[in-house]
Amino acid sequence: MKKIKRALISTYNKTNLVEFGKILTDCKIEILSTGGTASCLREAGIDIRDISDYTGFPEMLDGRLKTLHPKIHGGLLAIRKNTNHIDQTQEHGIQMIDMVVCNLYPFEATVAKPNVELANAIENIDIGGPTMIRSAAKNYQDVAVLTSPQQYAGVMAELTESDGCLSRKSRFDLAKAAFTHTALYDQAISNYLVGLDQEDDDMPEVLNLRYNKRQDLRYGENPHQSAAFYRTPTALASCVAWADQLNGQPLSYNNLLDLEAALEIVRDFSEPTCSIIKHNNPCGLSTHVDLGQSFLDALDCDRVSAFGSIVGFNREVDLNTANLLREEAKSGIKIEAIIAPSFTSEALKQLSRVKTRRILATGELTHGESTLQIRNITDGVLVQSRDSHDLSRIDLQMVTSRNPTEDEMRSLLFSWKACKHVKSNAILLAQGTKTVGIGAGQMSRVDSSIIAVRKAGDQAKGSVLASDAFFPFPDGVETAGKAGITAIIQPGGSVADKAVIKMANQYDMAMVFTGVRHFKH
Repeated sequence: MKKIKRALISTYNKTNLVEFGKILTDCKIEILSTGGTASCLREAGIDIRDISDYTGFPEMLDGRLKTLHPKIHGGLLAIRKNTNHIDQTQEHGIQMIDMVVCNLYPFEATVAKPNVELANAIENIDIGGPTMIRSAAKNYQDVAVLTSPQQYAGVMAELTESDGCLSRKSRFDLAKAAFTHTALYDQAISNYLVGLDQEDDDMPEVLNLRYNKRQDLRYGENPHQSAAFYRTPTALASCVAWADQLNGQPLSYNNLLDLEAALEIVRDFSEPTCSIIKHNNPCGLSTHVDLGQSFLDALDCDRVSAFGSIVGFNREVDLNTANLLREEAKSGIKIEAIIAPSFTSEALKQLSRVKTRRILATGELTHGESTLQIRNITDGVLVQSRDSHDLSRIDLQMVTSRNPTEDEMRSLLFSWKACKHVKSNAILLAQGTKTVGIGAGQMSRVDSSIIAVRKAGDQAKGSVLASDAFFPFPDGVETAGKAGITAIIQPGGSVADKAVIKMANQYDMAMVFTGVRHFKH
């Protein structure tokens, strides 16, 4: 145990500061303090000593220079068991400081404000605070350092119970938290300054990632894998990571992946849209002016696969939609989770009758999400910009003898937008603006075509087809023609394009090329 005799307090965030200061006083710990912190404590009747009185040096440079002084850092860095250190500090009138309580200027909050000026950001870069924190943490054998009001309660309890002493373990744990705190603070500054000159399509030379643990998960993809859920320090957009869970059991690793897939699909559509997800692939998707009908249409695409699914909406879920969800659940369609911008109180009440069903609300869907997507490989990460390419009919190249009708064109554009969310090789069939058959993740495109046609059954006839990449052979198009599919949208660019177009003409299918691929591995 280490007796705390003198503490230095300099905080921006004054939460619970007075309570903490009173405990220090009760433990007969002398308090050194600066500026606004000193005023806050003094106004509460807590006896403090100003830093400038101790150092004999005034605060200056508009507060930029306060604690950068040998009498401060000598008192923090001196090793108490080192007689040479003690002799030197005594020679220069340096007193020991056994505790630092410091939190930093709110740099991240400052730069998160819209149109923040660089000069304002610079003034919110704390210099003295991180220096004191690092000095104290380096000498944790003799000094305790607190960087967050959340740490106060535990330290107050230990000081009270131990007559003003703190254990080595407590000091070491606080030191670890302190170095993490300053590292993340510097990272935030670096990210901001580097980002000032970075173009949207530039990849950073150094990729600094920061995620805070939200919760431990029961397990990962499988029960023998440990897992946890981390998220960004602040919400950059409406998303799964920052959604409010309104009902149900804790989220699992696989729930989070599927909820992300469900939300990102419906985010792409401006019309009321429902997605139904199973194993990170859509097994149904539909847009309709009536949100409840969009759910029913999406469900009809593949009712077998929809068992144990995740359902996503891009509109507030109303009572009618909730009742349709409940009726389908009663008939045997198990719905694990539902995610939407919001739920009416009546809808939430009805859906929450199933106590285990996870219900999440994201708030209004926005498109301010990060422009980067990151995936792990062993000892590395892959980074790419998001597949946010949008398509209109003027971008399309008509390549067959017959051009699409207006109805076919509308359905083709819907299918193309939906197709990019299906794992490659991806083939998607649609009638109007609802999917009727999806073939996902096969090693050959013709196999995906066969699966999509089989899933669609009779609804394949008269549908349109979207392929996320070109057809390397005419066989996939032949499969579509035999099933009665009337139009195809695909990137084109294969050495077999002439044979593929010829096959489409043979079945009087319209085919358009996008010139853009939508692989999703």
